[in-house]
Amino acid sequence: MLILGEKYTFTPLEIERLKKKFSNISTVCYAEQDPSKVINNIKQILNSDRFTIIVLNTKAKVDDTIISFLTNLKYDKTYKHLKIYSIEHFLEKFLYKCYIPEDNTDLHYLDDIQPFTKWQYFQKRVVDYFGIFWLYLFSFFVVQKCKKKIQQESPGPIYFKQDRVGINNETFTCIKFRSMHEKTDYFNHYTQKDDPRIFPWGKVMRRRRYDELPQIKNILKADMHLIGPRAEWDQLVENYEKEIPYYNQRHVVRPGITGWAQVMYRYGSDMDDTRQKLMYDLYYIKYWSIFLELQIVWKTALVVLHRKGH
Repeated sequence: MLILGEKYTFTPLEIERLKKKFSNISTVCYAEQDPSKVINNIKQILNSDRFTIIVLNTKAKVDDTIISFLTNLKYDKTYKHLKIYSIEHFLEKFLYKCYIPEDNTDLHYLDDIQPFTKWQYFQKRVVDYFGIFWLYLFSFFVVQKCKKKIQQESPGPIYFKQDRVGINNETFTCIKFRSMHEKTDYFNHYTQKDDPRIFPWGKVMRRRRYDELPQIKNILKADMHLIGPRAEWDQLVENYEKEIPYYNQRHVVRPGITGWAQVMYRYGSDMDDTRQKLMYDLYYIKYWSIFLELQIVWKTALVVLHRKGH
């Protein structure tokens, strides 16, 4: 694949995923460059290997001659196998996330992301009840072990309760197994690698998602779905919205115990991670389907069974 421009910066994880699909990934910068030299550079790269995709990762104004060249590529028999994608289309098709601009120059995604229809909501509630029945059945002994280990390693409350933001920006009380020592500050910063606030079994619970199991009660109360965007602490959401003004777009649907962002991206540690996970959340809402739900269930199961996960 050939990337024209530097509008979007691919993360190391995305580069790793793309290398599994494309043996050769090249980038051409065109801003403030002589158009004829840019065109020659593109030709040389395309002729050096069998490129199948050109990604228009363009932010700066593109010269007319470059646009004309790209337009006419489709009529050249030499490049008949070549397809051209905008960065927005490319991210959705190959990386399963929605592009959101950092400079707020394009707000079309605000129209793309809509609440679930009544039929979609009905299907999700069926998934919820079916899922939590089996989840409760298979996790019964895990839940008992969690309660015992929490008391052994960090005496105090077994459950951790916190106000989280749900559908329509309404707050609800989220219930989780406590994974940090009671006398430490849960809220002073993002969870870091080897965070000293987390006791040993707490690390196991967080890695395997066991700490989320008590949220079954939130699902029964219709505060949450089994699958959806992660329910975030209301004070964090307030901070996120200051940095990412469209952040609350994810709250057009109920949050979930697990979700597309959770299985596709690592735990967030800063605002850039929050932005990245938001792109996956918006993709999930935009392209929701039963098949996507099943994909998330499968990927979550791999995390729990130690086969995969961040």
